[in-house]
Amino acid sequence: MAKSAKKPKKVVLSPDYVPTDKEGFMNPVMTEYFKQKLLTWKAEIISATRETVEFLQGENVSYPDPADTAVANADRQLELRTRDRLRKLTKKIDKALARLEAGTYGYCEETGDPIRVGRLDARPIATLSIEAQEMHERGERTRAG
Repeated sequence: MAKSAKKPKKVVLSPDYVPTDKEGFMNPVMTEYFKQKLLTWKAEIISATRETVEFLQGENVSYPDPADTAVANADRQLELRTRDRLRKLTKKIDKALARLEAGTYGYCEETGDPIRVGRLDARPIATLSIEAQEMHERGERTRAG
């Protein structure tokens, strides 16, 4: 008789759960916590983007006073640049979700070491440990200087 594929058990998060460095790194509960955090962040970005698009579509950018029109256009450009940054952030969130599915989320891309939980909680799309990030930034400053 062939073995059937086991479905992963659904993990239910406690509303007050906060991951710590003291528990097993990327255990099922911690993994679910970061998955929910990333999905919520992405949903918030998509919602804000939708609101901005609706606002920009309904906005009048032609005013009798050329200065008012210039200010409205400058505001519109700033809003579009902000939305473009958020679009790029959404791609990073998608990549983090893919790393979660692949089992590589939370590990430094340069050293392979676990990224501290506090860093991941503050920056869930982090791909480098603080130490690797600092070395990377020092290298950039050296090349730029």
